[in-house]
Amino acid sequence: MVSGIVTATLLVLFLAGWIWAWSPKRKKEFDAAARLPLEGDQKETKR
Repeated sequence: MVSGIVTATLLVLFLAGWIWAWSPKRKKEFDAAARLPLEGDQKETKR
């Protein structure tokens, strides 16, 4: 019984995190974070 409750709770938390990560409001922030490594390379080559 307890393992079923734990499994259901973890499933709900996983789905909530998945929805949070894929929400359209977060797209701008994730796109900016994805560009960070490339922007660091450009700054170093300009010197």
